[in-house]
Amino acid sequence: MRKLILLLVIVCCWSCKNDDSQFEIVTVAIPETISKMEFRSSVVVEAPKPILNVGKIYAYQNYIFINEKYKGVHIIDNTNPSSPQTIAFINIPGNEDISIKNDVLYADSAVDLVVFDISDVNSISEIERIEDVFSVYDYQIPNEAQEVDFGNFNAETDVIIGWTLDQQQREFNDINTIDTFDGAEASNGVGGSLARFQIVDNYLYTVGEFEMTVFSIANLSEPTLVYTDYAGWNIETMFYADGYLYLGGTNGMFIHSLENPAAPQMISEFTHWEGCDPVVVDGDYAYLTLRGGNDCGQDLSVLEVIDVSDKTQPTLVAQHTLDNPYGLGFKGNQLFVCDGTSGLKIFDKTNPLDLQIIDTFTNVQATDVIPLEDRLLMISDTALYQYGYETESSIVLVSTFILN
Repeated sequence: MRKLILLLVIVCCWSCKNDDSQFEIVTVAIPETISKMEFRSSVVVEAPKPILNVGKIYAYQNYIFINEKYKGVHIIDNTNPSSPQTIAFINIPGNEDISIKNDVLYADSAVDLVVFDISDVNSISEIERIEDVFSVYDYQIPNEAQEVDFGNFNAETDVIIGWTLDQQQREFNDINTIDTFDGAEASNGVGGSLARFQIVDNYLYTVGEFEMTVFSIANLSEPTLVYTDYAGWNIETMFYADGYLYLGGTNGMFIHSLENPAAPQMISEFTHWEGCDPVVVDGDYAYLTLRGGNDCGQDLSVLEVIDVSDKTQPTLVAQHTLDNPYGLGFKGNQLFVCDGTSGLKIFDKTNPLDLQIIDTFTNVQATDVIPLEDRLLMISDTALYQYGYETESSIVLVSTFILN
């Protein structure tokens, strides 16, 4: 994921250079924008379509929601897990995450929080929008870009929807100015370990690159912003367990207490080398994957076990080498780890200090999992897999649903 702290290119007219000057050609990303008014009017429910850029997964009742990165949410009817059916697509520009409570769906849309009534999935409606509550969002900067030119972007009136790449001449080794651009019992759904939204009681917690934003949802259809504060650095995931939020960042895990649920307080940080890292927590132990390479930093990829019995002093107690890990989840003593192109790996965590691998599914690409009570959901870039719990130590494939 390209980060939100970016080089702001100062565009200026070049003065005459002497003959000894050296130049290079760099690839500059220039944002394509639309007005916020046009952006906010583009939410619409559409017919089912293939998922071309698979994002995160979420389960609610008999439905599975799959994010199309930065585009919206696909809804799959999973009443029959052996034959799931895509039934609709909610076009939500700038969307990455959702969370659901009592038939009300909350979704980010770039800088906005959008609220939907999904009590009738055949007649979904937008019922509320809170504008400009997220100060930063993922601009999806092209990987080819060496520099970014925000010179013509007005964050007050516009939203970035794409990029134009331009080859421009720069004086060799010329250093540009570095700047920061800010741009009844409840029925809740379940997200995967890559989620950045969590509903706990009457609050919706969201995290961005370095910021936590909290909404009161005591009135489900009219959420109110109650808190915004620093959450940690390069935050990518969030997991809730036993009164605490565990945030996974590229250089550490941050633990926040919900003693005051309207204003979470960071109480400790577990620091590691730089790597992409979702985290899940069961009792006194946190399980965290670090994926090295690419934008994530270091080359080493591992599964870490962290003792969090003392929330003020999380301690690394075990480490296991993996190939290309992404999301993870657990049910009972089974720990499911998505190891990318190396497939799904299942560990016995009866003794967290001595995890034992008990099964591996190498014929799949694994990105994230949601262990439900009666089955395991797993997603890849191309397919949704569903497994049944055959025994306490084994699972069996129920269905494979091709997404694109």
